[in-house]
Formats: sequence, C-alpha cells, structure tokens
Amino acid sequence: MTKDEVRKYYDRMASEYDGWKQRNWYYYLDLQKCHRFIVPANQRVLEIGCGTGDLLNALKPSRGLGIDISQKMIEIAKKKYPDLEFKTGDAECLNLDERFDYVVMSNLIGSLNDIWQAFRELKKVVHSGSRVVITYYNYLWEPVLKIGEKLGAKMRTGTQNWLPLSEIENLLYLNNFEVVSKGYRFLVPRYIPIISRMFNDLLARLPLLRKLCLTQYVVARHLRNTGNRHHYSCSVIIPCRNEVGNIEPAVQRMPELGKHTEVIFVDGYSVDGTVEKLEEVVKRNPEKDIKVIDQIPRSSNNRLYGEEYEQARDKMLKLGKGDAVRKGFQAARGDILIILDADLTVPPEELPKFYLALAEGKGEFVNGSRLVYPMERQAMRIANVAGNKLFSLIFTWLLDQPIRDTLCGTKALFKKDYLRIENGRRFFGDFDPFGDFDLLLGAAKLNVKIVQMPVRYVRRTQGDTKISRWKHGWLLLKMSVFAIRKLRFS
Repeated sequence: MTKDEVRKYYDRMASEYDGWKQRNWYYYLDLQKCHRFIVPANQRVLEIGCGTGDLLNALKPSRGLGIDISQKMIEIAKKKYPDLEFKTGDAECLNLDERFDYVVMSNLIGSLNDIWQAFRELKKVVHSGSRVVITYYNYLWEPVLKIGEKLGAKMRTGTQNWLPLSEIENLLYLNNFEVVSKGYRFLVPRYIPIISRMFNDLLARLPLLRKLCLTQYVVARHLRNTGNRHHYSCSVIIPCRNEVGNIEPAVQRMPELGKHTEVIFVDGYSVDGTVEKLEEVVKRNPEKDIKVIDQIPRSSNNRLYGEEYEQARDKMLKLGKGDAVRKGFQAARGDILIILDADLTVPPEELPKFYLALAEGKGEFVNGSRLVYPMERQAMRIANVAGNKLFSLIFTWLLDQPIRDTLCGTKALFKKDYLRIENGRRFFGDFDPFGDFDLLLGAAKLNVKIVQMPVRYVRRTQGDTKISRWKHGWLLLKMSVFAIRKLRFS
C-alpha cells in the first residue's frame, strides 16, 4: 500500500482498533511484557507508530511522545492518556528536534513504504546512549496470520513487508546501527490454560523451537562514525537495447551521487530509435556528464537490415548484458560503479542508497534485492520469483552469507574492487552473459564485503523484456552448477 492508502486505512480502522486488541489481549499483554523487560521505567521514550497509545503508556516514561500516521488514532490516544504527548507524524520523515533514550517501533515496519528511509530518520532522534527497539511478526507466520484475518480472528492489515531478523539487522547496519540483542518469543498467541504458559515460557526458549515464535525483536544502538558521503565520484552504467521510451526518464530522474555523477549508456545495437534518442538527450543536457558507447561497432547510418541485422542481433545475444556492463565499467571514470537496468523496473531514485552504503563504509559490494518489499502486479511473474528464490538459496549456501536476490540488475561497487575482480576472472572464466554471477562470485572469491540493499521493484512501462524465462533459467542453473564445482569442489 502507498503511504496515503496506509493513512486512510488506519483512519478508517481507528474506532475498531482497541476492540481488536481486546479480542487478542493475550498477545498484546505479552508484547507489553517484552517491551517493559527491555525499556526501564522513567526513560525518555519515543514510540513511532503508536496507535492509540497503550504500549507507550505501559512503559511508564518520564517523557513520552507517540507519533502515528493516522490522525484518528492520535485523537483517541490523546483522550486516553492526557499525560503523554501524541502527534501525527511520518516514520519516513521525522520532523522532531528532540532526542530520546529509547525509540520503539512495534509492529510498524510491515506497513512502511521504505524501511531503509525510516531507519535512516532514526538518527535524528537518538543520542550516543539511545536504544532502538523493533518488534514485528516472524515472517514464517505470514500464512497463519493471513488465514486469521480471513476468519475474523485478526484485524486486516493489507499488503505487508515480511522480513526475517537477518534482513532487519541488515537494514539497520546500512544506516549505521549496531544490533545489541535480538530474539524470538511467543509460540501460542491464544490463551489456553497451562498449555499457553508451557509453550510460551518454556518451549519457546529452546534452540530450534524459538525460531518458530510469533514475535521477533531487535535492540540496536547508533554508531555515529560515518564516512565522508560526498568524497567519491560515481559512474552509473545503463546497458540498453531497444529502450527508446526509457532513455529520457532515466536521465531526468537520475539523482546526483557524491561529488560528481557520470552516466554511461551502453547501446546493444538498438533499432527502435534508441540511439537517436540518446544523441538528442545528450545535446539537450550539456550540463550533465552523459556518455554513449556502442557495445559493438555500428554501421555508418546506424541501421542494419536483413541478414546483416540478424548477424548483429545474434552477436549481441551471445555477448549479453554482462559484456555491455564490462564495456561500461572500462569507460567509467568514477570511484564508484553502479549498474542500472534501462527498463527502470528498479527506479533511479533508489541509487543514493547504494552510493551511501559504500560511501559510509557499510560494505564494498552492494547487491540489490527485489524480494523484500511487495512488488507491483505484473512486475515479476511467479516462475521468475520462484527461480530467483532458488538461486538465492544456492548462493546463500555457496557463499556462506545471505544473498536474497542474485539476479537483481542493480549492483554497486568500488572501481578498485572491480579491477581486482577483473584480474581474477580467469578463476571462473568468462561464463556469464548476464554479469550478475560474474560479479557476485568474483567479489566473494576476493572476500569483498557484500551487503544487501532492498529496493522497490515496479513493472516495466516501456519496451519489452529481454529475458526468456525458461531458456535463460536453464542457462543460469547450469552456471550455478559450474560455480558450485569451482567454489566447493575445486
């Protein structure tokens, strides 16, 4: 849901919200116990996404401020707890000039449009000794909770973000927050005499069963020593073939990155007017550093017909996107290299996150992940989602670290590290026409620190996809087997 849709939804549900909490009193009682164990009384507490204020009141703060996107929720909270302060506010844009000892985000991140941005905003309201407390449903419970909503046992919440603890920890890390403690609790959310206590107080603490609990929590602190975010220049590489409708939006929407932004389009022998559009855009934007290079040499009139075109097309298909990326990297002058697919299914507005993750020292290779946030309809077919998750499992096992989305085209790394990958390419060989495996495996082989960056993935609005699901899926599977043999059994 969009931010406005979330606001309107919770405004509509405000009058029923406390009723739902009473029906599920056992769960909310445990949620309060969890927070009271972590947050001592008489602290300065900010709760983001406070609803009608019950949790904030239960924490007995010396100074309590609750903010929520729903004006109706805030009105109810003010009437219930006049000794506390409540304001309408946006977690992704905190307009507060005050710092707190504890910042609480309980069951909030599922409805956020941009979790990375919300975590980044936390820097405005914490000091060196602050703690951020985040609780949310365990993603393994998603089907159970959806069934509960359909049966009327749980309030409907619409489309949610479902994140494992590792992904929450990663997003905090990308914003310079260190996880102090984390865990799970609450196996049985309904009160059943004797049974509920046995499961929730005893079995929920056992090593394997604990990861099946409903509630997961994280406590984090802010590390203030960040890098110089404006120190680096940046080159954005955009491989394109027959993307005439996406060229101008890509240029217009490109953000400024670091001290200088260079944009390099690598054309793969387009025949739909892409080259002419590129030339036009370069002339109309002389203030921008835009370059256009050809993946293979073109004829003098930029056109091939008949058999000549078929030969050029076959050559392009064999070379693939990976070759276009490498040619773009060779031409790049920036300290940081970022790949952006010309279809703009990952919006250009996401790129500052990749730049900052490198500039602030969070990682040395930033890999985009499209499988965290809910996607627009028709953005990715079910077979593609399944294939991406399969390759995610393979690479997570292969590299001994979480890789949520191996095939996201948006990746970023330092040029100096790319040159090391290039020099070490002979270990794997030039086997990847897409370029994703080549970069990921090369980085892992050199022990480059890889971090994941969740991105919003939207449907293509211009042009046609260049991916053949079954043909390319089979090729990727063979490449995975090759990589396993090289890394695990060579």
